[in-house]
Amino acid sequence: VDWSSLNVLAVGLGSCVYLWSACTSKVTKLCDLASSDDIVTSVSWTQRGTHLAVGTNRGEVQLWDTTKCKKIRTMGGHSARIGTLSWNGPMLASGSRDRLVYLRDVRIQQPFTARLAAHKQEVCGLKWSFDEPASLASGGNDNKLLVWDIKNHSQPVNRFAEHTAAVKAIAWSPHQHGLLASGGGTADRCIRFWNTLSGTGLSCVDTGSQVCNLAWSKNCNELVSTHGYSLNQIVVWRYPSMSKVATLTGHTYRVLYLAMSPDGSTIVTGAGDETLRFWQVFPGPRSHSKSTGSGLLFPNSPGSVIR
Repeated sequence: VDWSSLNVLAVGLGSCVYLWSACTSKVTKLCDLASSDDIVTSVSWTQRGTHLAVGTNRGEVQLWDTTKCKKIRTMGGHSARIGTLSWNGPMLASGSRDRLVYLRDVRIQQPFTARLAAHKQEVCGLKWSFDEPASLASGGNDNKLLVWDIKNHSQPVNRFAEHTAAVKAIAWSPHQHGLLASGGGTADRCIRFWNTLSGTGLSCVDTGSQVCNLAWSKNCNELVSTHGYSLNQIVVWRYPSMSKVATLTGHTYRVLYLAMSPDGSTIVTGAGDETLRFWQVFPGPRSHSKSTGSGLLFPNSPGSVIR
């Protein structure tokens, strides 16, 4: 799942991608890859929210114009499923089970501009930082978290090896330059914080279960984690104390997917139980709150807000 700046949710399910408008509740089927015997393994919106990258099981990256429901191009390179995609302006990073990360500039004809080969197993997490020039963090099933300088990508600038399980959950802080959070899989269960400017670890909290996703609030210094074995819960944390603001339960399988609404107040989570659940977990933007009323997904009702 991914939630666009234009308030549209993209959901990959089997061989199809569906678009759900949070404003109108209208559902559109964008594409069906069944005819090419392929399935959707990742989706990611451009920052403007008009184009969607779709990663497939066969290792293709497809770029779709969602206003016209039309495929613009297909980019190759990978030889196995693409489990993670991340945009930075016109630059798209894709990570695959083939252990590679490809950087792509969608303005040019070539399918990729760089090939990053440092992970020893599947690349399962990718995130660009917010600053310019952006850094790219990559997490792998080899338990490694790497940080890449895009000006010089022959080797990663940071190699963090402290996790003892796969690193799928990665999130850059929007509040503090160079602050990176990462979460480890079932054998690890920890959320770790890193200063990527000095290349040092800052702190670590054992969450008690597999960390599947992490996301920072845009509007306050908090973050949300989603979990798998064994509790399948969602936790909102205060940073840097890492005190729990709330623990949310309801999914019956691990919470593999997470996306945030454009106003930063609501998250959507998807799990192996094939349900999507919406949670209002963070404060909305402080300014012009009157004018964004129409953008809010759900009216506040007793019990719907967690603080």
